[in-house]
Amino acid sequence: MVQIIDGKIVSKLVKDNIKSIIESKKINPSLAVILVGNDPASLTYVRNKTKECLEVGISPKDYHLPEDTPEEKLLELIGNFHPENVGKLMIGTPFVEPCTPKGVIRLLEHYGISVEGKRAVVLGRSNIVGKPMAIMLLHRNATVTICHSKTKDLSEITKQADILVSAIGIPNFVKADMIKKDAVVIDVGINKVEENGKSKLVGDVDFENVKEVASYITPVPGGVGPMTRAMLLENTVNLALYRRSC
Repeated sequence: MVQIIDGKIVSKLVKDNIKSIIESKKINPSLAVILVGNDPASLTYVRNKTKECLEVGISPKDYHLPEDTPEEKLLELIGNFHPENVGKLMIGTPFVEPCTPKGVIRLLEHYGISVEGKRAVVLGRSNIVGKPMAIMLLHRNATVTICHSKTKDLSEITKQADILVSAIGIPNFVKADMIKKDAVVIDVGINKVEENGKSKLVGDVDFENVKEVASYITPVPGGVGPMTRAMLLENTVNLALYRRSC
């Protein structure tokens, strides 16, 4: 029987620990969030992050810029825009890991899912999820394949995966016949679709059918999403502790 990987439960454990660290170390971390434009999904995401910051004791600072903000002004506000963290991740000495892949790894660890020696397939090659996800799995001794829009015979590759991570942004793209029996399926996708005249969120994975094949699977919503926000808070606290020690 398939085990549902519950990101809400694991993220709560992470946030409880963050709150404890903030209180015991007597630090006052702050998280700045920059939002350009008025995309409804982004506005909701920012509201959730602000709410969770306040829950654990992090001071949120929101910067809401107009849609036509020049790139130069945005980069000036960011201030420390550079690839140093990417380089550290690549060579295996990361300090701040990308939030979504970090959240995926934490879920695997919490549920006791071993990565070492497993065949892992990552769908998607973005700089913020796909590529770092593959690197982080590789550092944990998985054999990793990255697939993308130009990959041929995709289903033949996905059917070899012990662990499949999908981050391609196509609703219900991953079907049951693309999955190896008892594979671990991690759905990073968050897609808005219309169903019976109502809007709903779905992942990249055809959840209802794939869960009949997989051994573990993340739902959407409630899987990777809460962990992404939790890892953002954890990174914020770690940076605050580092800065105080300098």
